[in-house]
Amino acid sequence: MNIQIFGKSKCFDTKKAERYFKERRIKFQTIDLKKYGMSKGELTSVKNAVGLEALIDPKHPDAPLLRYLAYDADKLEKLLDDPTLLRTPIVRNGKQATVGYCPEVWARWE
Repeated sequence: MNIQIFGKSKCFDTKKAERYFKERRIKFQTIDLKKYGMSKGELTSVKNAVGLEALIDPKHPDAPLLRYLAYDADKLEKLLDDPTLLRTPIVRNGKQATVGYCPEVWARWE
């Protein structure tokens, strides 16, 4: 398994996800979204796994503006420009991915 956790340093669910994998002694890589963001390939891979709407953080003040963009490519570009719009944690395992705290899905990856 090659687990990557994309999250924000102050996000409670990101910390819970890290704890989940630590408790099971599963190695993972943590990437701070605010500091490093996501590459276009990584974001596309996650979008293909979970869908574009699942990626958008509904609590972010600019989230309603994203819904008015007509094309998915424009929404993806906006998410690349401003990674704080992404819902966290984003957990990747190869082509599989989850958004949010999803231990029931991660258990099937083991």
